[in-house]
Order: sequence, then C-alpha cells, then structure tokens
Amino acid sequence: MKSESIDDLFARFGPKYRWLVTITGMTTSFTMVLTGTIVNVAVPDVMGAYGVGQDKAQFLQTAFITTMTASQLLNAWVIARLGQRLAFTSVLVLFLVGGVICGISPSLDGIIFGRVLQGFAAGIVQPLVMVTLFQVFPPERRGFAMGIYGVGLMLALGFGPVIGGITADAFNWRIIFYVPLPLVLIALAGGSVFMPSRRPPGPVKSFDWIGYILLCTALYCMMTVIGTGQREGWGSDNILALTLIGVGTGSGFVVSQFRAESSLLDMSLLGNPQFSSAILVAFVFGAGNFAITYAIPVFGQLVQGYTPTVAGLLLLPASLFVVAMLPFTGRLSDQVAAGYPIMGGLALFAVAAIFLADVDVNTSFWTIAVFCIVGRFGMAFISPALLATALRSVPAEKLNQGSGTINFFRQLGGATGINTLVVALEWRTQFHSDSLTQTQTAGNNATREFLSGIESLLGEAGVPPSIQPSLSLDLLGRMLQSQADTMGFQDGFMLIAIVFIVALVPAYILSRTR
Repeated sequence: MKSESIDDLFARFGPKYRWLVTITGMTTSFTMVLTGTIVNVAVPDVMGAYGVGQDKAQFLQTAFITTMTASQLLNAWVIARLGQRLAFTSVLVLFLVGGVICGISPSLDGIIFGRVLQGFAAGIVQPLVMVTLFQVFPPERRGFAMGIYGVGLMLALGFGPVIGGITADAFNWRIIFYVPLPLVLIALAGGSVFMPSRRPPGPVKSFDWIGYILLCTALYCMMTVIGTGQREGWGSDNILALTLIGVGTGSGFVVSQFRAESSLLDMSLLGNPQFSSAILVAFVFGAGNFAITYAIPVFGQLVQGYTPTVAGLLLLPASLFVVAMLPFTGRLSDQVAAGYPIMGGLALFAVAAIFLADVDVNTSFWTIAVFCIVGRFGMAFISPALLATALRSVPAEKLNQGSGTINFFRQLGGATGINTLVVALEWRTQFHSDSLTQTQTAGNNATREFLSGIESLLGEAGVPPSIQPSLSLDLLGRMLQSQADTMGFQDGFMLIAIVFIVALVPAYILSRTR
C-alpha cells in the first residue's frame, strides 16, 4: 500500500480531512482518558471485593498512569519506526487486549497487569494524536486545535466517573473495563484510513533499552515508595532499598539521555527556556489536576455516602461547562501571551480547592459541583495555552519528541499527585482518628450524654440491655471514623490548593520567557 502524508490525505479527502482526522483523534484521546478515570468510582468496590486498603486499590489507577507516563517517551521512536498509522493501530490493538484481561482476570494483580498494558498503549497514542491535530491546523489556529484536543479530554474527565458509576450500580464493577472497547474499535477503523502512514524522513535510531529499563525501574520504585511507605513504614528496609534503587536508576536515566544513541528524551529540548518552563508547569499542574479528579468521586462515596453514579456526576457539570469554553479559550491562546491565561487558570484551580477544603457530609451536591466548575474553568485556560506554547517552541522536525516530553512530565506529575494524595489522606485520616478517639474519655460529658441517649433509644426499640452499651460504642466509633475521613479529605484538598499555588511560580517564569 502506498504511504500517505498529511498533504496526500488532504488531496484525497479535501478540506473535510482536517475534521475527519480530528474526530478520529478526539475519539481516541477521549477513550484513553475515559479508561483512566472510569475506575475511580470503583475503588470502594475493589477495596471490598479483595479486602484491601485504598493504598492497594488505587493501583488500578496509578498502574495505568505510571505505565502511560513511561511510554509517553516511546512516541517519537515508535512513529519513526512504524509511521503514524501503523503505530496508531498497533497500540490500539494492545489496548483492546489489556481491556479484555482486566475484564476476565480473577485476581487484583491480573487486573493491574491489564491496566499496565492499557497504560502502555495510551501513553504512545496520546502525544501521537496531539501532534497530528497540531499538524493539520494552520499555525495561526494551533491554539484552537489544542482547545479542540482538550474537549475530548474534558468530556472523558466528566463522563468517566459517571459511566463508571452507572455501570457499577446497574451491573458489576468489572463491566467497567469493557465499556471503552467499542469506542476503541471505532477509533481503530478511523485511524486505519485517516491517520497519515508515511514515516518521518531520516534514519531511525535503535531502541534505547538501557534508558527505558532505567526509567521503568525508577518509576516503579518511586511510585511504590510513595504508595506503600505509609503502611510499611518510611524507615523500613524495603522502603529504603526501593528509594535508593529509584534515585539511582532515575539519575542513571538522566545521564543516559546525554548519549548520542539515546532515543527517548531529547535533552536539547530542555535547553529551550520556554519549553523547560512549560514542562515544569505541566508537571505541577498534572499533580494537582489528577489528584483532585481522583479525590472528588472517592470523597463523594466515602464521606457523602453517594452511590457510584451520583459520586461520578459531581464532575460532569464542570466538564460540560469547560467543553463549551475550550474552543474560545483555545482561540484566546492564539492571541495573548501564554503565561497570563495559565496563571489565571491555576489561580481558579487553587481557589476551588480551598473551597473544597471546607466541605463535609452536610455540603450539598450542587455546592460541590459549583466548586468543581470553578476549578475546571481554570483548566479551560491552562490546557490549550500550555500545549500550544510547548509545541510552538520546538522545531518542526522534533514535534513528536516535544509532544512526548510534555505529556511525559504531565503524566509523571499526575502519577505522583495521586500517590501522594492517597498517602496524605491515610496519614491525616489516621491522625484525626487518633486525636478524636483520645477525647472520648469517661470524663467527657458530651460523650456520656451521647451514649446514654443512644442506649435509651435502643431500649425503646426493644434491644436487650446487655448489648446496648456495645452497640452504642460501635455507633460512636463509626461516627468518629466518618468525621476523621471528612477531616482527612479536607486536608487533602488544602494540599492540592498548595500544589496549584506552587505551579504559579513556573507559570510566571513561562510568561517571562520568549
């Protein structure tokens, strides 16, 4: 079959080709992000099904994100080796295989393996789609193109928890893994026709096995340390050993990328002040954005007592609002310096997180939803400006490397953010639980009156006196734990607010670079 460039496909399909490939790319990016967010509402069900804590259950999410992070840097090499079309279709087939494994595996480890395959595929295909959209739009409309790209991401962020919740409530949480697969088949059909198939010119470097093994080892060790350090003890032999290995292999990876034969991270891009500032913003913003996307549905179930469906709906109004705004904010990023909309968006995200740090079991659904809208409104300003600025700052022949790099740091921030948030939630929840328990003494009049009142109610209900004290204490314990959960999440949201405030520093630096 004759290889086809973007110009060939424009000649073949006419002006409509731009939108045919855009729809194909948006379907793909929507599905990849949907797969990442759809499992958030299943975390409590997974905890119950396998008798594990949140630190283990969240590996369904972090295994996907961490693997996707590592494979972002493979994008340029895979495209150079296979071309955009064959790379696109191959990784989607791998994604399908991972989804089936997740659905049929009887063990949590098997499901996590399936998520690893899906994350690997998603990491390669997302920067591929982003570069393709960037290429098919003229230079003066590339901010708009990144806004359109963001529409697919925001729709997935909004609908993922909702679809996951409806599926878990109506069927079974395992069915969640099959839901994205029909969309993958649609994207696969479109990509086999509309994705350009011509390989980039020039020689293809050999695969950098040393660098990739070092990268994967470093990511695995560091994510494991963050995810399990609270449970095993930060000073335990296992955690210390993993930390040393992670730091060593991470340093080794950075050093290895200065070699001429390196094919993963183009270190020359980091010498570009504008691009370097953009990846700093992407990392810190990714940490806060992924963390808050994970936290809100879980908060809705564990604290508010919502069903998975209702918890998933918390983010939907915000996502729909942002989808409506992204084409306009995308055009705005074509007309103004990128630093200003990025800083404004980060400030809105920080304000929303501060508001969320005050919510509790009595906060209404729509109050939380409005806070989410404020934060997501900020994202509408950040995403197109950040992505367009990053890609504009790199040479045309290095677009694939630039796209993979900016997505790598954004996803690395996301994986770090979720793991760190889960640790913070467990730590602060335990802290508040211990503090509240210490106040429940025989000398606490409020506690004595509460227990006495509960025992009276139980007596009126016909409960035998011999078990009334134990039932009253059980209810008190559950109330204290619920309050500790609430306070732990409040601390977590405040931590997220601090992350967004910190992101203002590299955003300001970005506004000063040219």
